[in-house]
Amino acid sequence: MTLVLGIETSCDETAAAVVEDGRRILSNVVASQIELHRRYGGVFPEVASRQHVLAIIPVVEKAMKEAEASWEEIDAIAVTYGPGLAGSLLVGVNAAKGLAFGFGLPFIGVNHIEAHLYTNWLISEEIAFPLICLVVSGGHTELILMKDHGVYERLGGTLDDAAGEAFDKVGRLLGMEYPGGPAIERAAKYGDPNSFDLPRAWLKGTYNFSFSGLKTAVLRTFRKQRTCSKIRQTLIANLAASFQAAVVDVLVEKTKKAAEEHGARMILLAGGVAANRVLDSEMRSRAKVPVLCPPPHLCTDNATGVAVVGFFSLKSGRISGWDLDVIPNLKLT
Repeated sequence: MTLVLGIETSCDETAAAVVEDGRRILSNVVASQIELHRRYGGVFPEVASRQHVLAIIPVVEKAMKEAEASWEEIDAIAVTYGPGLAGSLLVGVNAAKGLAFGFGLPFIGVNHIEAHLYTNWLISEEIAFPLICLVVSGGHTELILMKDHGVYERLGGTLDDAAGEAFDKVGRLLGMEYPGGPAIERAAKYGDPNSFDLPRAWLKGTYNFSFSGLKTAVLRTFRKQRTCSKIRQTLIANLAASFQAAVVDVLVEKTKKAAEEHGARMILLAGGVAANRVLDSEMRSRAKVPVLCPPPHLCTDNATGVAVVGFFSLKSGRISGWDLDVIPNLKLT
């Protein structure tokens, strides 16, 4: 039995988790800062890093207590070192280094995107390579070909806003609370996705994405409409549904095409936007290969995937040195 403690502080969630053998979650603790940042309509980096300082030790202690694990039973400590906010990452990395050094444990740096992908190993033992991975979150929208553990090829990504960032901005435009993704999904349930013919940036010949034009189209459409209360409520629902449909359409079609072109045996979804049930449903109905997607509580930032990557890294002998530094723009290679 191998126990790995994972620590995640890449943005505004302070998280720690203990995972057994890369498969079984013994604890998963997340201290959310959503209410703190809601007043700003997005994450305020300096506030986030200060809050991590306050929360990191209590969160780790709670994760250890819920796992009913002693430090003598922990085999390694894994931590996100990028990509993310520099100040936030520093808190997690330095806390992990201190704990690993103090208890004489291996220290493993983990890519945040990789951690999102590996949450899928917590829900299935039958994952077959090669895989097409769609990572969609507030900071990332990337298509990745995964040939084996730790072997990646980036096929494409967003040229402007990430999908989650576009959801947040459109949600703010429509007067919704932060974060915009869940708010738009709730409103879209009462709207008609075909009510507005919003643009899709197909960027033919590439696996790249662009959502800035779509965001502008929503703004222009919203400004043209009447604003009486009853019509406004219907307008917001219809715009939310049409916007969501436009984003999902492009994400699904490009992922499906990539899977077919590269002979993928499965498609993995990961990241906060993967919690969107319309995206999950459309991907499953239109893809020609099995689709895996973690449950919503594992899609958003947490430390379980960090611990899973730590487990596979430990097995392969990939241990980080004490000189590991944070890399806010870290790529998945």
